This record gives sequence, C-alpha cells and structure tokens, in this order.
Amino acid sequence: MNAARRKRIEEVLARLEPLKDVVDEILFEEQEAYENMPEGLKQSARGEAAENAVGSLENASSQLEETIGELGSAMEVA
Repeated sequence: MNAARRKRIEEVLARLEPLKDVVDEILFEEQEAYENMPEGLKQSARGEAAENAVGSLENASSQLEETIGELGSAMEVA
C-alpha cells in the first residue's frame, strides 16, 4: 500500500474510533436504563424495545471494532 492510501485509511480510522466511543457510551446508557427498569416494565413493549436497542447497539459496536481492526490490518499487510 502506498503512503497516500495508508494516509486515507488513517483519516478514516481517526473518524471511526471516536464514533465507536460514542456508540459505546450510548450502549452503556441504554443497558443501564434497561437494568434499572422494574421487572414489570421489562416485560412490556417498552422493555422489549429497550432490550432490542441494547442488542442492536452491541452489534453496531462489535462491527465498528471489527472494521477498525480490518483497516489496521490492511495498512500492515500492504
């Protein structure tokens, strides 16, 4: 990989890493909100929606982490 493409990947990583941090913060807040719900509310549509949001945020965080890792690997390999 030439220096120009490596630099572009570094720029992408510089944007992605802070975004992953924001997603992780939101995930933590949503997990905390769900955990603090009364049991009855957890069984409601609202609780189910919060639980689904937590799962989606976990997936998003994981995929961002994987993307960041793959981009880092691309710079090392080439």
